Amino acid sequence: MSFSKLHSDLLYNIKYHNNDIQQALKKSPNSAYQLVNELSEFTGSRYNVGLNLHFPDPKKIYDTENYGMENLGLVVDKFRKRFPIPRDTIKLKALEILGKVSPQDAYMYEGKEGLKVLLPQGRMEILPGSIHLWCRIDENLAKFCDWLMENVLLTNQNESMEPM
Repeated sequence: MSFSKLHSDLLYNIKYHNNDIQQALKKSPNSAYQLVNELSEFTGSRYNVGLNLHFPDPKKIYDTENYGMENLGLVVDKFRKRFPIPRDTIKLKALEILGKVSPQDAYMYEGKEGLKVLLPQGRMEILPGSIHLWCRIDENLAKFCDWLMENVLLTNQNESMEPM
């Protein structure tokens, strides 16, 4: 499974249900939030991953055109503590694909590893079993997330991660 395929499916589901989202938003922002996360959870379940949209700025709930394009959380294995490859390899790949970013160690406690990549407009948090994107998803970020899926998140997975 690639991040790009998962992301594309998410965007398709959001677009397909746009009228439902608009109706829910008219009822209340909470209704729209619940619906869009039902859609993201459904999309993630097809790939055996947890997928959620976040709205750190409450006003963003009204920006339906950008649903799925920013502030996305993807969890493959919430219990994994160690990266399957050296953190420095991930940092170098972030610099190679994303350019002017600042990758740094983060969340290093109780035997757990993590990285934070500071971007010009936001950040991403990389844990051994998850990615949290607190930024806009563009082509380069999707390419880096594809690399992370293949080399970090989906290593040692016993079953196929293609949609059911």
